[in-house]
Amino acid sequence: MLSYKGYTAQIEVDAEKAILFGHVLDIKDVITFQGKTVEEARQAFHDSVDDYLDFCEELGEKPDKPFSGKLPFRTTPECHRQIFLAATKAGKSINAWMEEVLADAANRAFGN
Repeated sequence: MLSYKGYTAQIEVDAEKAILFGHVLDIKDVITFQGKTVEEARQAFHDSVDDYLDFCEELGEKPDKPFSGKLPFRTTPECHRQIFLAATKAGKSINAWMEEVLADAANRAFGN
């Protein structure tokens, strides 16, 4: 995975064509790139994001952003109660508690 200016991309290998190619994840618009080396693919990703942002500016449109900061979450009533109790015990709102717990879990998953 690559990250640049808030956008995340996934890289794949096309062994037949001997290239690395990728696309930006989690947006409606399509941003793609390719390169023969990891560094070329990384630079092409950066260039593609910059080109996309410039194009949107020229059109006077807002670029699509991958994440809004809102995360709809559905659970069972029992789990909701347990989350409420855990947040209350920690002296936090449910949102603050979930942010802390989920950020910690995400950081552990990515080794940060």
